[in-house]
Amino acid sequence: MAKSKRSWEKRLAGQREKLVVDFVQSLSVDKRIYKYDIVGSITHAQMLAEKGLITKKDFGAIKNGLIEISQEIAEGKFRFDASYEDIHMAVEEALVAKIGDAGRKLHTGRSRNDQVSTDTRLWMRDEIEILQAKITLLQRAFVKQAKEYTDDLMPAYTHLQRAQPVAIGAYLLSFVEKFERDYIRLGNCRELANASPLGSGAVAGSTLPLDRKKTAKQLGFSDITYSSIDSAGDRDFCAEFIFDCALIATHLSGLAEDWIIYCSSEFGLIRIDDSYCTSSSMMPQKRNPDVLELIRGRAASVYGSLMAMLTILKAQPTGYNRDLQEDKVHLFNAGDTTGRLLDIADGIVVHTSFERKKILDRIDDGFLDATALAEYLVSRQVAFREAHGIVATLVNFCEKQGRKFRDLELSEFKKHSPAFEEDVYKYIGAANAAKRYATDGAGGPGQTKEQINYWQKQLSQR
Repeated sequence: MAKSKRSWEKRLAGQREKLVVDFVQSLSVDKRIYKYDIVGSITHAQMLAEKGLITKKDFGAIKNGLIEISQEIAEGKFRFDASYEDIHMAVEEALVAKIGDAGRKLHTGRSRNDQVSTDTRLWMRDEIEILQAKITLLQRAFVKQAKEYTDDLMPAYTHLQRAQPVAIGAYLLSFVEKFERDYIRLGNCRELANASPLGSGAVAGSTLPLDRKKTAKQLGFSDITYSSIDSAGDRDFCAEFIFDCALIATHLSGLAEDWIIYCSSEFGLIRIDDSYCTSSSMMPQKRNPDVLELIRGRAASVYGSLMAMLTILKAQPTGYNRDLQEDKVHLFNAGDTTGRLLDIADGIVVHTSFERKKILDRIDDGFLDATALAEYLVSRQVAFREAHGIVATLVNFCEKQGRKFRDLELSEFKKHSPAFEEDVYKYIGAANAAKRYATDGAGGPGQTKEQINYWQKQLSQR
């Protein structure tokens, strides 16, 4: 039998089995938020003193005791006893042991329900800032690479088939835009999470004159939550955070998929530095992009956390339920995994090069200039649907003869449409097509240079 050390157990008869004690504890997981628990507790105690609910002397003892406990934990001198269940009780019991009865006054006007929600929100605010900083570093790596390849072309793909020519830099910048959405989403999540539930109590608030707005302001929250009933069981912000992490993982997995394909012998578009590859235990010639494959694989772990969090929430009765104790397992996994993925992706991007010559040698394969040729006809008053059909017929004609558009005589063009004139040769070929892109955000060299300037300015402000 495990000896009872918790005041609430006086409601229950007998001692709990050790199996139960081990089963219900979350200390092994939530001890990592001890700093937030201690900061929240000091702030709460200060408010209690200001409202006359504890003495200033009690507050001084509580504050000094909590600071000492924080130092002990940081130095690895603190003994975490699973029988205390969670970080809140572990800290409180250590405080009582250190300063006596004053420590028992700390929990005045609060429940572990509002306490853990406060701690989790404080942790999430910092975690989001860390992830945003990592995203920014990755974006800067992409922009730096894009500057090296503003005039070099590569095929853009749809359905994994060659589609249109784009600047390599434009391709790289496409990831900057994806991760910008991730950055913004995390910021939105932080804003929604930045409301203090402290003082909501277990579910209905308190009869004591607590100053919730005072503690919220001191903890850096923008506001308080306005329903004590909702505050106890609200974990929307947790689900949103994990969803944001899952989308980051999606974008990183997409990058990994691209580059796994692009570094293959069949494509040969990029070369990943040896430090981010492995070899085979049997085949000595192999350079395997295992790190990219692991990025792709570990994205699944973040998806798993999202599904677990949503499943926990999907049938929760109103108010706090113990199921919510499991939230931090999935929160921490999502945040930790996403952070590691961003770090390793940054290293890969910095140490990857595009095979300019190999790409250039094949840049006109696959009729990447077909759309530009159709739009040439449009500029000569041919309806686009008709122009599309004319160029499609030309593609078939060239494929049967093993030729490209540039190999055709003007007379051969005119057999397919009288709208073709001598200037058609200024539109065909990947290079001509790419430099004629006219729309904002297009994949041409000109737009790439504009976008690099834009992103350099945006990212320099962070």
